[in-house]
Amino acid sequence: MDYVSPSSLTGAPPRQTGALTLKGIRKQFNFRDRELKVLAGFDLSVNPGEFVSIVGPSGCGKSTLLRLIAGLDDAYEGTITLDGQRVVGTSLERGLVFQDHRLFPWMTLEDNIALALTNRPLSKAAKAKLVAEHIALVGLKGFEKAWPHQLSGGMAQRAAIARALVNEPKVLLLDEPFGALDALTRIHLQKELQRIWLASGATMIMITHDVEEALYLGDRVVVMQANPGRIVHTVDVELPHPRDRASPVLHRLKDEIIAELTETPEDNATVVPLHKGEPR
Repeated sequence: MDYVSPSSLTGAPPRQTGALTLKGIRKQFNFRDRELKVLAGFDLSVNPGEFVSIVGPSGCGKSTLLRLIAGLDDAYEGTITLDGQRVVGTSLERGLVFQDHRLFPWMTLEDNIALALTNRPLSKAAKAKLVAEHIALVGLKGFEKAWPHQLSGGMAQRAAIARALVNEPKVLLLDEPFGALDALTRIHLQKELQRIWLASGATMIMITHDVEEALYLGDRVVVMQANPGRIVHTVDVELPHPRDRASPVLHRLKDEIIAELTETPEDNATVVPLHKGEPR
């Protein structure tokens, strides 16, 4: 199935920016006087406006990978490019959302989001307009003057997403964004993130331990294994957005991915995973 951008589902013009390419990524740490390989030969291409989910066991390098894309760590081998330009250091073109919201408790919701625009060469009116638009985008209109302690966990995390999107980044990186939330809030915010993604058209890359979440949101699910971290295969989720959680296709793919992630080394020697493919 050919990749279909979210803009084609909403009627908006196709997004032309946000193409991310990782080639030959190798990352290692020195641990107790020995070399610890975290990532080895990692290759991945992400299309503009695509939502890619990455799953894998703890320690396979998922969070490290996001740090490299965000520009928070430049000690690696290989190349990372965004729209053909090599990624060097941090940039407003790449937004990042963590597992905890990290809102400043002494600022209102509105001020927390506006803080992200500090280095943008925009007028005060233009910044206020962007803040208002993104508060509305994440469904928090009416809570502009609320303090972080007055927000629920889900509302605070939506505010964090708005703060990451207010600079209109080409790529939004999500590091277990709903991992600290209760099950019902998590389901609600997965639906909200899907809506926000379709509305913004931004390229999104999310790491998660929740296979169901990865499949519900992602156009593709990248499955990783550890020691060192590498892609074992990718799964194309050939279902339109918004998605039905009860879809038999999602349940089948979930069972297959979980089976692979829980295989022992002995199993890997004899079992060939279904839907095997190379990253595009």
